[in-house]
Amino acid sequence: MGTDVDFVVAGAGGGLAGAIRAAELGARVLVIETNSHFRSGNNTSMSTAMIPGAGTRWQRELGLEDTPKTFVDDMLRKTHGTVDLPLAEALAGISAPLVTWLADSIGLPIELTTDFAYPGHSVLRCHTIPHRTGSALLKGLLDRASQLPNLDIMVPARVVDIAGSPAARIVVIEHPDGSLEEISTSAILLATNGFGGNAELVKLHIPEMADAHYHGSAESRGDALTIGSRLGADSGFLNAYQGHAALSYPQATLVGWATVLHGGILVNLDGERFGDETTGYSEFGHMELLQPEHAGVLVFDRQIHDACLLFDDFRQTVDAGALRWATSPSALAEQFGLPKQTFINTLDQVHMYATANSACPFGRTSWPHDLDRSDLVGVRVTAAIFHTQGGLRVDQHARVQRPDGVVIDGVYASGGSAIGISGFGASGYLAGNGLLPALGLAYLAGEDIVTRLGR
Repeated sequence: MGTDVDFVVAGAGGGLAGAIRAAELGARVLVIETNSHFRSGNNTSMSTAMIPGAGTRWQRELGLEDTPKTFVDDMLRKTHGTVDLPLAEALAGISAPLVTWLADSIGLPIELTTDFAYPGHSVLRCHTIPHRTGSALLKGLLDRASQLPNLDIMVPARVVDIAGSPAARIVVIEHPDGSLEEISTSAILLATNGFGGNAELVKLHIPEMADAHYHGSAESRGDALTIGSRLGADSGFLNAYQGHAALSYPQATLVGWATVLHGGILVNLDGERFGDETTGYSEFGHMELLQPEHAGVLVFDRQIHDACLLFDDFRQTVDAGALRWATSPSALAEQFGLPKQTFINTLDQVHMYATANSACPFGRTSWPHDLDRSDLVGVRVTAAIFHTQGGLRVDQHARVQRPDGVVIDGVYASGGSAIGISGFGASGYLAGNGLLPALGLAYLAGEDIVTRLGR
């Protein structure tokens, strides 16, 4: 029996990688996207375009040795052994080919991030593009998609159900006027992200972040979970998420954790540090949420400021007027209403740590820069949840599974729609653990459907 298309992809974010890969291999592909403003408003476009790759040519050019096993070991360590191992191995294994494909087929100017090491990665393996902005990454995917005559994008429209038999899935689409349309396909990829935009689901599954600001696409409403449950799909790791402790307030721009990794600190409104900032920006979000007014102040100096201008997100924070400058600790404390002497004492302690004259009681050992107190800058920040990391359980080909492990034929999931590789909670998140499952699982799904079609 014929179908309208070979492959439907629900979501024009990271799912485009699967759509493009399948189309390159000869499949007829239809992408369905809910958000008319997805080019700047979905989670892929809002990312910093960091994609881990283990064993790439960019690493080899710098003499760096890395393997998928090393990457998996890092994931096991960061998640305390809770990561889904077959999925972690599949994504680590595809990571280098994926980054290479993004460069050679999509045409992105891929580069290896070498200015600092992201927490949890034992090797420099985060690849990105100039200006480190997800909108440029998404534009590159869309430009490549436009070159493929067998790939179409329908927007705005929303996938609301999947029916039919494994031989011919029926995708039910809702248009803005409420009308429904059915499209037959051999397979569908659910790439609608997670449920960060659904306050009730966040409260249910991630209660610790119920009061956090959500900084992601409003269309991340848990559609994949709803549709998958009707099909009898299993789900897991629903309390996993990427948090962040560096969203400017009230501007709601991403300041970025590069400020910390270059030597900055985070204090609460009492003027005190409250943990090892280099542990990770995801888990530090919840720690910040426990502070007075759910807030903090990122403190750094001009040298760190200038180093962070590589990031478009940071430049947007500067342009938004979120930064406050001061020529002394007491003057900066006054800018933010911090207790002056407490804040001065905090900076005195940080100076001791940075000059190796004292050990940080929180265990922070990375102090690449001693802050210049005559040229300080601060940003008030608040805790945020960027995207959820749990979802439908999938195998190493991104195929959705039932609780007994049986594959639901013709149904795939990627990104926040799938279980991901961050284990439970926020502490297992590694930089790039959002984009790798988003792009990597979609890529694997695109290849698998073409194999099933016999092309």
